[in-house]
Amino acid sequence: MNRANRELTILFAPDSFKGSLTSVDVARALAEGWSRARPSDRLELAPLADGGEGTLEAIAAAGGWKWQTAEVADPLGRRIRARWLRSIDGAAAVLEMAEASGLSRLHPNERDAMNATSLGTGQLVCAAVAAGIRHMMLGIGGSATTDGGSGLVEALGARFSDDGDVDLSGLDRRLVSIALEVASDVTNPLLGPEGAAAVYGPQKGATPDVVELLNQRLREWAEAFERATGRGERDTPGAGAAGGVGFALLCLQDRFGSFGLRPGVDLVMEATGFDAKLADADLVITGEGRIDAQTAFGKTSLGVARRAREAGKPCIAVGGGVEPEGIEALALFGAVVVPVVERPQSIEEAMSAGSEPLVRCGARLAGLASLTKSRD
Repeated sequence: MNRANRELTILFAPDSFKGSLTSVDVARALAEGWSRARPSDRLELAPLADGGEGTLEAIAAAGGWKWQTAEVADPLGRRIRARWLRSIDGAAAVLEMAEASGLSRLHPNERDAMNATSLGTGQLVCAAVAAGIRHMMLGIGGSATTDGGSGLVEALGARFSDDGDVDLSGLDRRLVSIALEVASDVTNPLLGPEGAAAVYGPQKGATPDVVELLNQRLREWAEAFERATGRGERDTPGAGAAGGVGFALLCLQDRFGSFGLRPGVDLVMEATGFDAKLADADLVITGEGRIDAQTAFGKTSLGVARRAREAGKPCIAVGGGVEPEGIEALALFGAVVVPVVERPQSIEEAMSAGSEPLVRCGARLAGLASLTKSRD
């Protein structure tokens, strides 16, 4: 049989194209395009996420979970219904900070880095604890907040005095029975030029003057909370995640039955059985909305490329937007980057184009596979 027609197993493992398509949508679109060009190939979908928006959809798609909702506060304190996942056996949960305290919960003109609160994320944790959950994964990407996690801590039972002291005597005692895994793709410290306010504050609505105020407020909060918990975590990698929620949880880690802060893509891979699917694949196709300088800091496409190289599998990464720094970051792991765009266009045009460009991209990739095989 002509090797160009030999059946291949293709694993589609993208992240979402944020603001446009979920990872499930992206995987399906790429697979649809591939099947048009190579209908005999075996296609496996493994949509992924890195702990931010879309984590719930990616894990739910793997099966074994049921949707739950809880009433919580959004970043500005308004009451909303936030989703979470509970395992079929009832013991485990997946929570997503973006559902409660996410930037996507706000219109662009509502972004308010000074006043946005992580309270709703803490309320989401409390809802899962009250439901009897014993193992919890919390993705903390995509937040609208820069409150150092003080809102989350308040929801868990902490109280704050007028002079800034923190009283943890009312902290929910059920936390000691919880195994908490925190999923984040951020390694920033809490404070300074690489900290939560300086790096992420501007995208949450902070002007340069507000960034300075936020950094000072975070410093004062860190001093008070480190005194209360007896832990110094402000410089720990990941403390700056989610506007300092990473810091708050790192300081509280002794209050949980067990605790870990890990790269979000690794946790999602484990939850979705990615390695078993990878073992059977001839080619892995990953991707995300932008492949740029941030890709090197643990984004989904980098995590997939790393796993693919370890398994000896070729990897292609597709990007809605592609920059040289992202190409170089993935090339270090042997992955080839392919842009989805077919003509010059604005970000708004690309995001409004829907899934069809990804379908066509999938077909082009399949065509290249056939050309390569025909030369073997």
